[in-house]
Amino acid sequence: MQGLHLTADLSGCNPTQSLMTDCAALRALCVEAVAEAGLGAVAELFHRFEPAPGESQSGITGVVLLAESHLAIHTWPERGGVTLDVYVCNLGQDNSTKAERLMTSLCAAFAPGATKRQALQRG
Repeated sequence: MQGLHLTADLSGCNPTQSLMTDCAALRALCVEAVAEAGLGAVAELFHRFEPAPGESQSGITGVVLLAESHLAIHTWPERGGVTLDVYVCNLGQDNSTKAERLMTSLCAAFAPGATKRQALQRG
């Protein structure tokens, strides 16, 4: 299967912004960004973890299943970090531009101090 797999590791994110700890806020961002990128969401699940002993914050793991494949996001407020994973298959049409648009939008929303992005052509 031909496709584009993008990852991003964000650091220096503000740990107090709602996107880091509020499932509803993170879900709204992801679903809106998917739609604005022109991709098709078919389902989603977002889960907020309980803080570890001695920690005051905990992160969220979220997944949006796409008709084209998936978006996965993990927030780490205790570390000021976010990891992003966007994969699109290119069956029938090239969705690479849409994947790039989605990744750029999500990275910008967190205003990280540093971003490490990778791209892998699959198939």
